[in-house]
Amino acid sequence: MNWQVLSSQVENKRIRLDPRTKIFLLITISILVVGGEVSGIMVVIKPLTALVPFLLLLSIGKWKQSICFTTLFIILFFCEFWILPTMGKSGFLLLFFCGLFGRLLPGVVMGYYTVRTTTVSEFIASMERMHITPKLIIPLAVLFRFFPTVMEEYHHIGDAMKMRGIRIGGRRTSKMLEYRFIPMMICSVKIGEELSAASLTRGLGAPIKRTNICQIGFHKLDVFILLYGSLMLVLNLFRTIGLFS
Repeated sequence: MNWQVLSSQVENKRIRLDPRTKIFLLITISILVVGGEVSGIMVVIKPLTALVPFLLLLSIGKWKQSICFTTLFIILFFCEFWILPTMGKSGFLLLFFCGLFGRLLPGVVMGYYTVRTTTVSEFIASMERMHITPKLIIPLAVLFRFFPTVMEEYHHIGDAMKMRGIRIGGRRTSKMLEYRFIPMMICSVKIGEELSAASLTRGLGAPIKRTNICQIGFHKLDVFILLYGSLMLVLNLFRTIGLFS
């Protein structure tokens, strides 16, 4: 079903990355792709960093999405770097579109890959190995189950509205916003409370150390990605202090 798009599927993964590597990539993409101007060496750093989540998406068999997102990013990046400087003030709307979607797209794809390929047990185990406080682990663990559950609830609400003729092109199109999103907001709050209670029931807030059976750890690919991301961060640091233009 479509609502299962965010559910983690370990058995179908072709590449196993440690959850800590995925979090490192999320932080690296946020620093290098989302922020900063597109000039000098950043013209090389940004595309090389943004390429990683698209390749990871390809590794889990989402080749159509990977090709579409990669093509869209290339177009937006090309517009931001080559076309917009020649348009002057008239290209403000295009600048907003390219800057917003072009910079957020790699991070969104990386976030999707992280949620899609990481189970809650793997995430908790990796956070505990990093000695992160349970006060941060519990809400993040709830977040990993929140989005799939919300997507499931959204499609259930959509099916109920279609049965009542509330859809785009139907007789009561104007009621779609009210009858879809208000129940969705109420369900989101309820889902968050239920997932939090379920996490505490399973012992996430217990004072004793938890055990788990999932296997996590760094492999050759993890080391390569960590070194690759670190190199991009170092190059960006050199650019910041003026060693590169």
